[in-house]
Amino acid sequence: MQFPHDFLWGVATASYQIEGAFNEDGRGESIWDRFSKTPGKVLNGHTGDVACNHYHLYKDDVALIKSLGFDSYRFSIAWPRILPQGSGSVNHKGLDFYKRLVDELLAQGIKPAATLYHWDLPQMLEDQGGWLNRDTAKYFQDYALIMFEALGDVIDSWITLNEPWCSAYLGYGNGHHAPGRANFAEHFGAAHHLLLAHGLALQAYQQLNLGADIGITLNLIPQYPASSKPEDIDATRQADGLQNRWYLDPVFKGHYPQDLPEFFDHVTPHLQERDLKLISAPIDFLGINFYSRAIIAADEAGKPQSQPAQYPVTAMGWEVYPQGLYDLLVRVHRDYGPISLYITENGAAYEDVLDQGRVMDTERTTYLQKHFIQAARAIEAGIPLKGYYVWSLLDNFEWAFGYERRFGIIYVDFETQQRILKDSAQWFKLFKKGVVKLSNIS
Repeated sequence: MQFPHDFLWGVATASYQIEGAFNEDGRGESIWDRFSKTPGKVLNGHTGDVACNHYHLYKDDVALIKSLGFDSYRFSIAWPRILPQGSGSVNHKGLDFYKRLVDELLAQGIKPAATLYHWDLPQMLEDQGGWLNRDTAKYFQDYALIMFEALGDVIDSWITLNEPWCSAYLGYGNGHHAPGRANFAEHFGAAHHLLLAHGLALQAYQQLNLGADIGITLNLIPQYPASSKPEDIDATRQADGLQNRWYLDPVFKGHYPQDLPEFFDHVTPHLQERDLKLISAPIDFLGINFYSRAIIAADEAGKPQSQPAQYPVTAMGWEVYPQGLYDLLVRVHRDYGPISLYITENGAAYEDVLDQGRVMDTERTTYLQKHFIQAARAIEAGIPLKGYYVWSLLDNFEWAFGYERRFGIIYVDFETQQRILKDSAQWFKLFKKGVVKLSNIS
């Protein structure tokens, strides 16, 4: 089983999860700084104040990326490092950090892929309404333009937003993530303003004629009916509409899912004349974050209800279902056209144990192998899949789970900041060199 010679193998992280240095060099407060310090919001009261100390150890981390054979590094930029108040004067020390990081990546022959927003909204903007405030989208455009002008000559792959569903629903719908608001109806407004921010960033990008690629990353979860009963099939349609099509349809078709009119009233107050045209402006690629599937049955009212997993689960409780990746890639290609696709995140958390300097994470290695096979199947079926980013480079601050969930292929001792390659990282190194083949995996 072969991948194209120009297939891009990458590894991914996010700023708040790894950088630390929360109050250094002029960085402003983010919603995750505030949220993580609010009692009861994050497991064990953990924060990202230090995290992996990547802000100071980035050269070491880039060296590790190089040693493992990855072609590209997907990182996110912390908006509060660039604009501590969310708008206004640029913090040049923050900007300089990302310039140094990119320079180091390029010096090592690693392609930088920059995500503009991976959930760390400046707290000052949240105090003004956050993503419920339309102005936040305009401030995002200003921020995006600053980054394009500063790094557009050295970065040729940009992602506007990472997983707007998470920002909107987990942040504003059920309150499990920062900023911790919990109002299901309101989260539709947040979702729309996030998508508008994406569209406005595209507009800013187009003004500069950069010649780079730009896209958006969505967390897509294939939905499977629990049975062939009409009510389960209809409930699955609803679940897919809210999870997947609520973001895919505006980006690619210029409208919200037309089979879910019952939710339109939540969007209409926020919708202005040119919004959907901006949101649906052409992009160069779609980033897909895939971790698991959902099995859906109808409850007594005909509404979607998730069912228990049918296969083993990760430490996050997410079912391991590699076939879902293939099904998802085929579906996106079929329904949304021949756009280039990247898997911008895929990985798993397990109960890793450091034993005599080694982490034998066999489950993670197997997880990656089986998902790689499904990616190769999709390419063989004609799907324009161009690259694959493993999540994640390092064990890190896993949002509401703090440091209790480890996704990294590199183990981090958070007391000493020592990095230790897990067996999964060693396996990938051999895979990239061609020493081990996927065809040997049953």
